[in-house]
Amino acid sequence: MLGKGVVGGGGGTKAPKPSFVSYVRPEEIHTNEKEVTEKEVTLHLLPGEQLLCEASTVLKYVQEDSCQRGIYGKLVCTDFKIAFLGDDDSALDNDETQFKNKVIGENDITLHCVDQIYGVFDEKKKTLFGQLKKYPEKLIIHCKDLRVFHFCLRYTKEEEVKRIVSGIIHHTQAPKLLKRLFLFSYAAAAQNHAATDPRNHTVMFDTLKDWCWELERTKGSVKYKAVSVNEGYKVCERLPAYFVVPTPLPEEDLSRFQGHGIPLWCWSCHNGCALLKMSALPKKEQDDGLSQMQKSFLDGIYKTIHRPPYEIVKTEDLSSNFLSLQDIQTAYSKFKQLFLIDNSTEFWDTDIKWFSLLESSSWLDIIRRCLKKAIEITECLEAQNVNVLLLEENASDLCCLVSSLVQVMMDPHCRTRIGFQSLVQKEWIMGGHSFLDRCNHLRQSDKEEVPVFLLFLDCVWQLVHQHPPAFDFTETYLTVLSDSLYIPIFSTFFFNSPHQKDNVHQRQLSLPLTQSKSSPKRGFFREETDHLIKNLLGKRISKLINSSDELHDNLREFYDSWHSKPTDYHGLLLPHIEGPEIKVWAQRYLRWIPEAQILGGGRAATVSKLLEMMEEVERLQEKIDARPHGQGALLAEAPLLLRGSARLSALFPFALLQRHPSKPVLPTSGWKALGDEEDLAKREDEFVDLGDV
Repeated sequence: MLGKGVVGGGGGTKAPKPSFVSYVRPEEIHTNEKEVTEKEVTLHLLPGEQLLCEASTVLKYVQEDSCQRGIYGKLVCTDFKIAFLGDDDSALDNDETQFKNKVIGENDITLHCVDQIYGVFDEKKKTLFGQLKKYPEKLIIHCKDLRVFHFCLRYTKEEEVKRIVSGIIHHTQAPKLLKRLFLFSYAAAAQNHAATDPRNHTVMFDTLKDWCWELERTKGSVKYKAVSVNEGYKVCERLPAYFVVPTPLPEEDLSRFQGHGIPLWCWSCHNGCALLKMSALPKKEQDDGLSQMQKSFLDGIYKTIHRPPYEIVKTEDLSSNFLSLQDIQTAYSKFKQLFLIDNSTEFWDTDIKWFSLLESSSWLDIIRRCLKKAIEITECLEAQNVNVLLLEENASDLCCLVSSLVQVMMDPHCRTRIGFQSLVQKEWIMGGHSFLDRCNHLRQSDKEEVPVFLLFLDCVWQLVHQHPPAFDFTETYLTVLSDSLYIPIFSTFFFNSPHQKDNVHQRQLSLPLTQSKSSPKRGFFREETDHLIKNLLGKRISKLINSSDELHDNLREFYDSWHSKPTDYHGLLLPHIEGPEIKVWAQRYLRWIPEAQILGGGRAATVSKLLEMMEEVERLQEKIDARPHGQGALLAEAPLLLRGSARLSALFPFALLQRHPSKPVLPTSGWKALGDEEDLAKREDEFVDLGDV
């Protein structure tokens, strides 16, 4: 299930407290080689996971130290992940709470999460692929979750270097067969351990009963019906076994043209209007147009959905009037490069042109356009009382994105954790989004992934960021959900359709929500990453978004009217879409960059301090009530406040105060302010230390 198996599985555990780790320089490894090779570090394997190759005496560089120091250990590659086993692991204690994934360790990279591999030859960085004639002295791995790893192989045995580098390149870049994915090995080995959480109520939409329940919940059962004509995928392998269509639609029409041209129900509004989607009919090869039979069929469909009780239907063609998949792919390809930072020097070198690069990527503008399109659909349903029919070639990319956003905005149930999981299951998994192809899990082409699902998550993050009380989940939930796209033990995000999954996949492999696939999305400096960074950069952010394609009059009136009233968090929810309101999802994109942290600051640290103070006040009050004449003895206990909160950073829960970032190579006007932030954190530490004396 998404909530427990994927999202809940990532957090809530004890993680390593920043301890006194012994960093070494590359030249120091040579003198300590004997000690390194004798050190035994345990590799923890999942059920069905097999070790493929390994290399000893590898140095993992500290990223913010300009690759001058690091931790030595062993680099291994399995059929599931690349893992670095450092000698510092045993020195860490579990004295401080931090986010920790239960499946992937801090130094683990799943094979599907590898984006690019680089080698350094004589100080020159080159992309690695295929068979190598010469092997690098340094290995750099860029990950799809935006982590960057640097490994020094200078003191590793030559044969081990060849095996580990060749193994990593082959198992992360070579084309794969679906049946060779690790999730099948894991399912076979772990099937006796699989368990379903009985408290989980995520609707899977894999039975007729589930669809009937959704119709009843949205009061759409009068005009629409759930059908089982595709049971066994007899009509179309692209559609789910069960779906909902307008009640007057003849059942024989559903079998024509392999499910194309059928208006599928997505959701019903409180006023009786509905959101529908439809895939385009295949065009005739000879004249690249529709045949007479197809035109007659479509005429009949439109007459059915235009006559009472359906009244007016507005058609929204997303294939021609909206974004293209190429737009999304190109924008994200540029956008992600802003966060794949090799070292501190590179971070500060790009600082001067960072905002111009962000603007040129167009990623934030694409987010704004998606939110604007969802507002347009919402206005039709809510204000104009008309049905909306979304059109797309296969109705499995932009239809999934827009229909899901509309439901998040209009239906408070979709803003609960279980409701959101059910929405993903209904619109993306049963809706046939091609996660296998869009995420390029099989590496069948040289093309980059098309992160449609990530784009959806980024749009949802904008709403969560702007209206946090309206949601039953936090941004951390969304961040871990995006990470789960690349963890091949959940079947949710590794298939192109329910038919493909059912054909090759045993049911117990899926966790309760995870029965389909997903894509990624992004954003920027959130309020909890703000204060300093917002002061430094906030004045320029308003220049980033082009305000072209303004709202038309009716939409502007609807938009302004809603924002002029107090927000009902249990009703309709609209985002602000003006330029400066669309932000970068800081937690997801900046979490691995030490320089982006606000040490001892951010929303998480503030809330932690308040909770600690409340608990302390309650505890003192209890003792005062029990010993009314002993108040003086209690004062010595007060300095325990702020002990944990001083250790938090603005990118919690993915980062604690593990280290201080390097000073910038290039001076910036705001560096003095950042120094003040560090001083504040240090003063808090001093306060705690004095209290312990």
